[in-house]
Amino acid sequence: MAQGRTKRRWMSPLTRRILLINLAAPILLAAAFLYLDQFRLGLIDTRLNALQFEGNLIAGALGESAISPYELAPGLDPDLSRQLMRRLSAQSSARARLFDGEGELIADSRLLLAAGRGVVTRQLPPPNVEQPWDQALIKLYDKLNALFMTTLDLPRYAELPFSHANDYAEVIRALDGEVANEIRDIGDGRLLLSVAVPVQGLRKVVGALMLTIDSAEIDARVREERLTVMKLFALILGFTVLASLYLAAAIVRPVHRLAEAADRIRAAKGRIAHLHIPDFSSRRDEIGDLSVAFGAMTQALAQRLDAIEHFAADVAHEVKNPLTSLRSAMETFARIEKPEARARLLAVMQDDVRRMDRLISDISEASRLDAELGRAVSAPVDIDALLTSVVGQYQDQTEPDQARLDYRREGKGPFLVPGFDSRLGQVVRNLIDNALSFAPAGSRIDVVLRRDHGQVIFTVSDEGPGIPPENLESIFERFYSERPSSEAFGLHSGLGLSISRQIVQSLGGEIIAENRSDRASGARFTVRLPV
Repeated sequence: MAQGRTKRRWMSPLTRRILLINLAAPILLAAAFLYLDQFRLGLIDTRLNALQFEGNLIAGALGESAISPYELAPGLDPDLSRQLMRRLSAQSSARARLFDGEGELIADSRLLLAAGRGVVTRQLPPPNVEQPWDQALIKLYDKLNALFMTTLDLPRYAELPFSHANDYAEVIRALDGEVANEIRDIGDGRLLLSVAVPVQGLRKVVGALMLTIDSAEIDARVREERLTVMKLFALILGFTVLASLYLAAAIVRPVHRLAEAADRIRAAKGRIAHLHIPDFSSRRDEIGDLSVAFGAMTQALAQRLDAIEHFAADVAHEVKNPLTSLRSAMETFARIEKPEARARLLAVMQDDVRRMDRLISDISEASRLDAELGRAVSAPVDIDALLTSVVGQYQDQTEPDQARLDYRREGKGPFLVPGFDSRLGQVVRNLIDNALSFAPAGSRIDVVLRRDHGQVIFTVSDEGPGIPPENLESIFERFYSERPSSEAFGLHSGLGLSISRQIVQSLGGEIIAENRSDRASGARFTVRLPV
């Protein structure tokens, strides 16, 4: 029993697959955007290099101008150092701290600027009035940033009331004559960037300068860039979803309609020719091709079912005739006592039995033929060799009172066609048997083979009475039989030519009947097969 289709849901499996495939790229892009923090790391490296350059300038100025000339060992003069530090760091956004050779803190720009009489001014960016959806994006960004941007394992920074060089590893290295930098975690996703450079005077390290700045400016720039990307990503995501839904609707809905039509055809109890099949041929795509093929298949199925019904009706009619005759003869036979009459009735009953046997055999052959042609795989058949063999067999069995067969080949071969050797031989024998039935004794039956425009053509012509013009097509109908008066009754069922046409048409060819137009009278059957 055929299983029913899956119940229709609010989103079909095909729609989910389309969405999943189309969303995979944006999702991977978003994941890569969150995990790969190369832009931020690049800005941090750039800022550290700038701090190092700035520190070298300030340290060079201190080494030239803040060395105490009155001490036996050269060292930094605290007062001069603070004055220079106040002037040099006034225009910098970084915090500068100066340590002497012993690691003691001499100057801190934050304390110097706060204690100075001047007011340090900085130009602030213009106020930004954010839209609600911008605020939502910022909140989303902050949450995602908190989840994915805390993967660096950094030391924690703590502000000490009394700083010493031992509290900062980079300052210790600077006192040893190296330039060092360090990145620390302030909290809330912010970082503290630190660069320490040695202060040299008279070719001796007399102190260390440490510049620090937090990553607020870098984070703001990174956030601005990422918000721009996220807006673009939101637009791409929305377009992808809408395009996926449109694509799913363009595919799923027609497929659903075709599937529902298939269900109606499967559930139909009677004729299916009246059932409506959705037509999407105007789409000019695979769905359109599917609907056209489905409609053609349904039409072919309807024709096949109609043919089966007509065949069953024809079989019942043809079998009923000999059965009626046989029953009448048997009923009469029981009432008649004359030997001559009984003998005639027995002959009639034997003729009816032979006719029924012939009918049943041909009906069985016709029923089996349809299934066989649908399953068999065609192979190259040499029509020349086939006609030579079949005609040769008939020539060996020809009786003196029969017409003689003559076979000839016109033109050059090859005469290969795709088909079935046994079935094409059956077509040739049916045509020759039909010609022998009508050809008068001593006449000639011509079998001629030739090629023409990519087709292999053979004809079977006799010199009989010909075919009535109104019956040139009807002779191929099932159970149609018009036999010569000299032929015994019941020898033919009227299925031979019908079976021949069925075989030829299954191979993509055609068979036609016509009356000869040359000097001789008679009928001619022409079979055309594609090479």
